[in-house]
Amino acid sequence: MRFDLEVVVRRGSIVESRHRLQCAAVDAQGALVAGTQHPDLVTTFRSSAKPFQLLPLVERGHADRFGFSDEQLAVMAASHTGSRHHVELVVGILARIGLGPEHLACGFHDPEDAASREDLQRGGLPRTALYNNCSGKHAGQLALCVAEGWPVGDYHLPSHPAQKLVRETIADACGVPAASLEAGVDGCSLPVFALPLSAMARAYAVLASARPDAPDARTRALARIARAMGAHPVAVGGDGRASTVIMQATGGRIVAKGGAEGLLLLALLDRGLGCAIKCEDGTSRAVAPASVAVLEHLGALPAGEDAALAPLRRPRVTNVVGLEVGFIEAELRETVPA
Repeated sequence: MRFDLEVVVRRGSIVESRHRLQCAAVDAQGALVAGTQHPDLVTTFRSSAKPFQLLPLVERGHADRFGFSDEQLAVMAASHTGSRHHVELVVGILARIGLGPEHLACGFHDPEDAASREDLQRGGLPRTALYNNCSGKHAGQLALCVAEGWPVGDYHLPSHPAQKLVRETIADACGVPAASLEAGVDGCSLPVFALPLSAMARAYAVLASARPDAPDARTRALARIARAMGAHPVAVGGDGRASTVIMQATGGRIVAKGGAEGLLLLALLDRGLGCAIKCEDGTSRAVAPASVAVLEHLGALPAGEDAALAPLRRPRVTNVVGLEVGFIEAELRETVPA
């Protein structure tokens, strides 16, 4: 099942922009179920890799050792908006491992959450790395280091044991040799890897297929991570974020995780499928309508869920005074009959 996928931006009835997307939907063995013409497009995994960066902490039993809640695990897999609750979750993780915000290597950036921005603008709170959208991931990496007895000062460097382990874990989930991974530096200073979309989708199919009663620790850990993300979608993103809305609308039946530069990964838990969607020009606004179009094309949305995703299907374009002046929508055209 092959298709072309574009997202069109209209101002009134005028086509103003077009974004081309690539997609791969695969099963846990890596077999392509559906996709665009370039399902093996190589790009960076970015923040969509976070469930697998978290995996060693859970797989090795350290999440239980520290008594982390599922919501705390969800924020470790998050690209969050820096809300007060997100910050509280990360503070709680750091407190359990005896570290503080000064140990986070991700750096500060202004939070997307309006209330937190107001807190900081009033000058009553320090501008710490807790507000970084990746602070939960970094807290999880520090927890792994503390549990393993590894140094925490350079935990973000590729040469650190934590990052070597993460590299091997991601490669295994994606079904590629660890030595084949080309690495760069992510926005939060951790390593980021280049992978075909189909390999990323395979990792999410493995996540989707995981069951809590599996005989091996890795599969049980993946099942717990998927459950945590699906049960706490706001912790994984924030109000209105595409990944959060998809998980809310589907009751966690579809686990979604976005990444920078127009990337979104989906784990369809009831089908054991993974789906990777990438906007070639890196525009994030194209991903939400494209994801709904792909899920509908796969027949993955019952009527009720389909309706709940209406805001993502056709986002409004507004001007500076809030007037609706256009909309964004996906155009999916099948090229090879199913």
